[in-house]
Amino acid sequence: MFHDITHILTALIKGAFPLDQVHFVTPAENNRTSPCLSVILETRCEAFFSASGNVPLHSSNSLRISFGKQQLTLQLYRGNALIQQQQIARRGPRTGAFLLQTLNELQMQPTEQDTARLVILSLLSHCRDLLGSDIHTDSRSRALFEAVRRFIDENHASALTRDSVAGAFYISPNYLSHLFQKTGNVGFNEYLTQTRLEHARQLLKGYDLKIKDIAARCGFTDSNYFCRLFRKHTERSPSEYRRQYHSQLIAKK
Repeated sequence: MFHDITHILTALIKGAFPLDQVHFVTPAENNRTSPCLSVILETRCEAFFSASGNVPLHSSNSLRISFGKQQLTLQLYRGNALIQQQQIARRGPRTGAFLLQTLNELQMQPTEQDTARLVILSLLSHCRDLLGSDIHTDSRSRALFEAVRRFIDENHASALTRDSVAGAFYISPNYLSHLFQKTGNVGFNEYLTQTRLEHARQLLKGYDLKIKDIAARCGFTDSNYFCRLFRKHTERSPSEYRRQYHSQLIAKK
């Protein structure tokens, strides 16, 4: 699999090669070239990004992607030896350019590792899409949308708002709403609520926690509001949902 760039991209995106640390290489004053991303392919992968392309080669196996204005260059190295190279035109949606801009902004906040990893994975997904033969216009913002979805899923217990999520990806709140409506066919607040309620259902099934604790773990500051919302979406209170689930488990034994 190491000889195939597409397979490596897929493995990185799916987590078969877990992405650990994201490093930002300081741009060299005398070396202003295209942005470059290098991923070190080890048990725990590390990514190195530079807006100016001055990412040094590493002795380990690595995937190196240069983002030119007209085309991408993907290179697979075993140590310092180049074993595969592919070039592809930067056609279709401008999602890649937007994700690169987000990484440029994140260079000023290198401790924001969770967001950086999500953006890197979305950028790798975008590269894989470009390598494929089918690029559909209706997937124009898919990579960014998936990055935001993963961010919400991983941070659902936090005090997320439309403004805070938009700020994490350096986009406007209005564009975030547009992204969800156009790409996900769902409103931002509706998606956030669905995600939190799904996590609440899993906690009700698997843990004997108090309802107010479950509400807090799923991002709801008001347990009464959580109960009303839960009933609205399931036609049962959280306690009724838990009892019914465990009754069904007992009946199956």
